[in-house]
Amino acid sequence: MSGFLSTLLTADLPLIMEIKPRDPDGTDLLGGRSAAEVVDTYEAAGAPCLSVVTGHWFGGSPDLLREVTRRTTRPVLQKDFVTRRDQLATARDLGASAVLLTAGLLPAAVLARMVTAALSAGLTPFVEVTTEREIAAVPHAAECVLAVNNKDIKIRERGTAELTRSTALLPALRAAGTLCPVSASGIHDAAVAADLLGQGFAGLLIGTSLLRSTDVTAWAADVRNRYR
Repeated sequence: MSGFLSTLLTADLPLIMEIKPRDPDGTDLLGGRSAAEVVDTYEAAGAPCLSVVTGHWFGGSPDLLREVTRRTTRPVLQKDFVTRRDQLATARDLGASAVLLTAGLLPAAVLARMVTAALSAGLTPFVEVTTEREIAAVPHAAECVLAVNNKDIKIRERGTAELTRSTALLPALRAAGTLCPVSASGIHDAAVAADLLGQGFAGLLIGTSLLRSTDVTAWAADVRNRYR
């Protein structure tokens, strides 16, 4: 079992805390903070894993990923539109432990090849799904994180999150055999986060709400207290 997957599954509070310079509408999220400062804040709050958005939509870059992985010993997910094998090698060289594979963007045969190639490269496939059909197309599900995106990438994740999508797809995630079903995007409230964990999600990916929080440690503690 990969480091990213095993770390998330054994975490006291399985929150994947994300770093991205801008939100979907282009609003600055760092507020003058360096990536190192955000990493330190997340580690102090108990983040078991981190996520770094390298896609240009959100102001990310490979340099941002490199800066984060040099700062932390936590497993790090690279979030970008990874569609080619050479991108897997680049992610690994930049220090990533996991890579985003978006099922809605990849034909089933290509997704299967990318999942297999990522595993061979020692990277956890973090497969983003939005439908039962996409879930069914994921091979080696027990070795992957299967993450329901509560937002629509076709509109660059603008608009309101559909958290009911995660709840509706949880049985299909379990049936696929993943050990680590995750709900991702649009989780802005500690009570909602605790509820999703209580439903059976093994992890949550949270970015914007944490980057806007004035006290990430308190936010995480609130989730922990509600979940327990």
